[in-house]
Amino acid sequence: MGRTILICDDEPIVRMNLKAMLAELGFEEILECGDGKRAVETALASFPDMAILDVSMPEMDGITAAGEIKKKLKIPIMLLTNAFDGKTAKRAAECGIAAFLTKPLRKQDLLPAIEMALSHAEEVENLKEQIDDLRETIDNRKIIEKAKGILMEKNRMNEADAYRAMQKLAMDKRKSLRQVADIILKEESVR
Repeated sequence: MGRTILICDDEPIVRMNLKAMLAELGFEEILECGDGKRAVETALASFPDMAILDVSMPEMDGITAAGEIKKKLKIPIMLLTNAFDGKTAKRAAECGIAAFLTKPLRKQDLLPAIEMALSHAEEVENLKEQIDDLRETIDNRKIIEKAKGILMEKNRMNEADAYRAMQKLAMDKRKSLRQVADIILKEESVR
């Protein structure tokens, strides 16, 4: 697998067992700590690929620690718990937790949960990139439409002719349509 993982549980025996399972699964580096505050510090200093945090820990609980980590790092975080209730599940969902693992942890449950968490995190990041691309496209469209409107009014052109004029200008100047629109808007604001 060749990845780095952070595990945080206040019970050393749980950490030891989890570390052994993760080593068998091929994790290259396994970082460990025993409280939520240290988990945040370790994650922000080491940039692991993912984290497994116990829900109930001293200093800072796992959900709070996960929230702090997720503010800075885009990594999947799974929670380890003895039992969870609706309130815990709701807090975890609001925090963007990838999965819950229940104690005692079984090795056969670990790999599918890790693979699902990593896959889900990648999918979410891809969707965020697509949203950013769409926002940029919409912003470009608005600027281009505004510039086209200025050309239509200023040169008494219809919409198609104004758009073709902008396209020709873009080709002649080897600029994008958005760059041409920005130039038109800048010239108009100077007047």
